[in-house]
Amino acid sequence: MDEIDRAIINGLQGGLALCERPYLEAAQRLGLSEDELLRRLAGLLADGVLTRIGPLFQIERMGGAFTLAALHADPDDYERVAERVNALPQVAHNYAREHELNMWFVLATETPQQIDHVLQQIGRETGCEVFNFPKSREYFVELKLQVRAP
Repeated sequence: MDEIDRAIINGLQGGLALCERPYLEAAQRLGLSEDELLRRLAGLLADGVLTRIGPLFQIERMGGAFTLAALHADPDDYERVAERVNALPQVAHNYAREHELNMWFVLATETPQQIDHVLQQIGRETGCEVFNFPKSREYFVELKLQVRAP
């Protein structure tokens, strides 16, 4: 990753303009052509530096739901359990933790009613008891990561 790639990542974390050609606007702001910006973004995605480029939605406003869930996976069976959990399209991300509940994951579903169904499915497929930790309050935390030269 070179200085231009770092500038792209740092520069786009604040979002893209809502306009007819948001990548052109971003490219101009970064001192690049639209083609170069798109080429570099495709390369960062292909190399796994970025996993996605897209908006973050407040899913509840669209009728869906998020929840944080956790389970205990036996360390000898952890990889199998993680594969089963991660195979579900509703699993947004999954974290290993050093805690009795050693696997924490976020579910995103199209309706609130689907949360319980998916949690039960995970329990059946993994043989693990799954704990649901729905949010009680919402906080806005603007996370921006600064990419620096090595």
